[in-house]
Amino acid sequence: MITLPNGHVIDFVAASGALAYDGYGWPWERPLLWSGLLDPREFTVVTKTLTAAPRLGVFRWWCPWRSLRFPTEGVANKFGLRNPGLDWWCRRVGPRVSRARLPLIVSIHDESPAIVGLMAKQLNEFDIVGLELNVSCPNVGSDLADGRKAVAACEAARLASRHPLIVKLAVTHQAAQILPRLRGVVSAVAVNSVPWSVACAGRPNPFGTGGGVSGKAARAWTWPYVRTLRESSPVHVIAPGAWEEGDIESMLALGAAAISFGSVFLRYPWRPTAMVRAFRRRQLTRGGEDGTE
Repeated sequence: MITLPNGHVIDFVAASGALAYDGYGWPWERPLLWSGLLDPREFTVVTKTLTAAPRLGVFRWWCPWRSLRFPTEGVANKFGLRNPGLDWWCRRVGPRVSRARLPLIVSIHDESPAIVGLMAKQLNEFDIVGLELNVSCPNVGSDLADGRKAVAACEAARLASRHPLIVKLAVTHQAAQILPRLRGVVSAVAVNSVPWSVACAGRPNPFGTGGGVSGKAARAWTWPYVRTLRESSPVHVIAPGAWEEGDIESMLALGAAAISFGSVFLRYPWRPTAMVRAFRRRQLTRGGEDGTE
């Protein structure tokens, strides 16, 4: 578990984009929400990443196959940070947010550290539990892949924000160069999807260029990277890619402090809630067997 400076405890995370902008899911997830098969209260929810201005991105509802694929046990996408912008969120969603009802972390992205600082400051008035700075989207060309620029963006967000900060890196980031410089700046590090060029090197790219692979299909890269992050710094790591029964224990054994569910929500939206509830039951049973509470 991760205890943030504001006292909020993170154990399980609904990753950026899994449950829309308010934590209550996309329209196709609502029936599962109403039935209780998908319960956002089991998670600390990260919003879909927001940029300073709206972005059209690549994804189109009328032809999703252009930016979405389903490899075996995973998801590949090239959405391109499609979102309505931070001002929209502040007008339409922020006033409704209450950490007492549903703990929410807002994910933000910009290539300019100065604009990142302004975005972080804009979110100070809202009752959220933290910020996630996404410096690693594989679907846009960004110089935040440069470790120095990523650190500068984190420092700008930390200076401007009253909320705890999480940084979202990619397996292509040099953890040993970045994380030591973020000690005292970020409260945790999360891991993004794996660029298609890395996860599927040598295979034809259905998106032409770009795209990211997540879920179990990305595990050969993300799980070793969790170990790398743990060895590079004492910063807590949120491990990605929980997909099936037993994954939570395996990820904790890697040294993860919290577990993230991402693209599994897209393929099996009921599964993360079931997995978390089953894990909590197992913990209670073990506690009863050894006499602990």
